[in-house]
Amino acid sequence: MKLQVIGENEAGQRFDKYLAKLLKDAPKSFFYKMLRKKNITLNGKKATGNEKLAAGDEVRLFLSDETYEKFLGNTVVEKKTTKLNLIYEDSDILLVNKPVGMLSQKAGEDETSLNEYLIGYLLESGALTEEDLKTFRPSVCNRLDRNTSGIVAAGKSLMGLQQLSEIFHDRTVHKDYHTIVKGVLTKEKTVKGFLLKNEKDNKVVVSEEQLPDSAPIETAYTPLGNNGSMTLLKVRLVTGRAHQIRAHLASLGYPIIGDTKYGSEKLNEEMRNKYHLKSQLLHAFRLEFPEEMTQLKGLSGKVFYAPLPGAFRKIAGAEGLMSYVPSSGNPEEK
Repeated sequence: MKLQVIGENEAGQRFDKYLAKLLKDAPKSFFYKMLRKKNITLNGKKATGNEKLAAGDEVRLFLSDETYEKFLGNTVVEKKTTKLNLIYEDSDILLVNKPVGMLSQKAGEDETSLNEYLIGYLLESGALTEEDLKTFRPSVCNRLDRNTSGIVAAGKSLMGLQQLSEIFHDRTVHKDYHTIVKGVLTKEKTVKGFLLKNEKDNKVVVSEEQLPDSAPIETAYTPLGNNGSMTLLKVRLVTGRAHQIRAHLASLGYPIIGDTKYGSEKLNEEMRNKYHLKSQLLHAFRLEFPEEMTQLKGLSGKVFYAPLPGAFRKIAGAEGLMSYVPSSGNPEEK
């Protein structure tokens, strides 16, 4: 017999969902058969699977060791570690300043992303155990492109994960970026359009009119200063689609410096030769939580900043643009 005691990170979910995570290699039909036969019980009683779990609930599995281990699947955790630039951490969430070149979430089995590094960090710090990972995995809640740097929010607990997912989904959290674009912009503006993604080449197209399968987008930008040929912008995502800032600005004729997918090939080559630039100058520098949080009340109205990466600071300084924004990213320090 195996005994599992429900913790805070398992509470609140349906019993069958929990079993699917615990015995991830078992078919659903197996769970329901075991429940009917009382080979799996909840608090010593027969269960149907649709019960809502609470912290302290006891799950008993009257299964042979062979069956249990077979359906448990591979539980070996390959710990991935690297030095993370932490902006904020509490018992429920983490905010990390993601560097250029790191994936937010991996797209293939052989890749390592910020998600894996976060789990490695939590295992090392003792905030998480390998046993915990059987039924709960911390995860990032907002994605940045591999070559975009800045603030990424992650849930350490189920409550933190759910609250972050909620505010990112309903767009009550504000995300601001710094970027340098080709051309001169002098007026603050909010622009709208429609974005259509091509899955084959992982590229998007922005149009003024709606196309079949396209999604509406809205981007707000504020020019902070220019040098006559480039403009430093503050950009706020009103909607949050894949490649939205990069593609939207490029469609308006103001591509981001260093963007090899949507940018100016000629200008990018000049910047590579001049500064050895290998990625787009796009940095998520500010994250503002909504005034009224339903669960993470201590974060209500809080604002966090991520300092600009070194390459961004160097180029902005050399091009006469660094005076428009402090290296910390916090305009209150100007």
